[in-house]
Amino acid sequence: MTSCKHSSKASEARLPCSSPTFDRKRVYPHSAAHAQLAALLGGFLCLADPAAAQDRDPMLLLEDTATSVHAHLQFGLNAVSESNLFWDLAQVTAPNSGFDGDTQWLELYVKPGLSFEHRLDTGAVLYGKLSAVSSYTSGKDAFDEGDTGAETIEEAYLALRGETGAGLSYDLSLGARELKLGTGMLIASGATSGFERGALKFGPRKAWERAAIGRLSRDGVTATAFYLDPNELPSTDGNNELAGLDLRFDDPRGGYLGATYINVLNSDSPYPQAAAGGVGAPSVTPGAREGTNALNVYARTNPFSGALSNWTFTGDLAYEWNDDIDLEAWASRVTASYAFADLPWSPTLTYSYQSFSGDDPDTATLERFDPLYYEGSPSSWATGSKAASTYINSNVNAQSLALRVQPTRQDTLTLRYSHVRANELNSPVQFGQATRVDLNGNVVSGVTDRHLSDDVFLEYSRVINRNTFLTAGVSASYPGAAIDDVVGRDAPIWTGGFINVVFNF
Repeated sequence: MTSCKHSSKASEARLPCSSPTFDRKRVYPHSAAHAQLAALLGGFLCLADPAAAQDRDPMLLLEDTATSVHAHLQFGLNAVSESNLFWDLAQVTAPNSGFDGDTQWLELYVKPGLSFEHRLDTGAVLYGKLSAVSSYTSGKDAFDEGDTGAETIEEAYLALRGETGAGLSYDLSLGARELKLGTGMLIASGATSGFERGALKFGPRKAWERAAIGRLSRDGVTATAFYLDPNELPSTDGNNELAGLDLRFDDPRGGYLGATYINVLNSDSPYPQAAAGGVGAPSVTPGAREGTNALNVYARTNPFSGALSNWTFTGDLAYEWNDDIDLEAWASRVTASYAFADLPWSPTLTYSYQSFSGDDPDTATLERFDPLYYEGSPSSWATGSKAASTYINSNVNAQSLALRVQPTRQDTLTLRYSHVRANELNSPVQFGQATRVDLNGNVVSGVTDRHLSDDVFLEYSRVINRNTFLTAGVSASYPGAAIDDVVGRDAPIWTGGFINVVFNF
């Protein structure tokens, strides 16, 4: 809820803010690599024709009795337009910043890769993957970064999987790799895009920079031990390292039950804490994330019979603690989905409520929830659509409705609505943005009314063919009383739209 460029940590980067740290800018020239990227995109457009499909996988480079080698290629183009970004708060809270609330930009990325599998004489399979991402943004994006891009390694790992004689299967890997645990509440996005790397909305990077992952499975039960080092932006690297254990049971009928324990082994990332009584700027403790523990329990029901046959329920509960800084925080989500199986277009209606604790300014304990590396898409853990670009999952709650219909097997329409509120008043929302002087001359942080916004998002997806996917959307965020109070008048409606196409071979 501020009006400058980007936050001090990549994991907190959701809204422009006003710390001097955020004045750093890295603008990269349009390099030869990006020219080659544009040429690749143009050349591969011809491959999207369904008539080109053949019985033999064209990406299979080598196959014999023991070894196979595959090529991989994914690339995409995304055009975005935004008006009254962040409800035009910049015009009130930082009128001299030069931040333009109306902008359009183009994102593109290409992700080539190679993978292999080799069956050993023991029956075990040695496998691995090497891939990279080149991304670029042309024009100014939502965080006032423009004409930026970078080339980075994405996945680079070796792994071994197999089975023992007792029916126990194993899968061990070492190196940069994707990993999502549970529903993605805490562990999903292992890398950061945007800012000096470009492709802010696309977010093509997902793999952890360093990862050691070990899995043992038997009869639907999987235990996963992990060590993770996220692929953070060079400009805001928090030197984070995490380790833990996930235990999950997947029922053959479709339900699951699991729990994840996480320990932050090392971190320079700070935590903000509300001033006593909510009066004054929040204090910021450098490196406070180090030593934080998190426990997440997640579940999904099996298919019901009888009167509940079309219902599905899911639930998540998380608790965090850190004795070194007196941290106790919590978060939860429940969802209920109903499938109208007998109606045309197969509509599904989903209601969800999710809540993430904020710091109570009247206690010495820090209650601010740290969402770590959550999956922030609207279909996953975003709190609102537009609001998800403004707040991380801390000191917010949201009630949401989503209606999904499929006019054809290739076309999907989803309408989402979210009512977003703050859990704690006069307490940091996101990382401490909206710290300001009120009418009485007091320095305050956070908001003085719980109603943050009402977000509406209409999304259309089409599977053009097995390799080509089109997505378009329009959205609007109607400011609540909390935003109006910061502005001192009725804030404008924040609107936007996008259209993108992704090719995946």
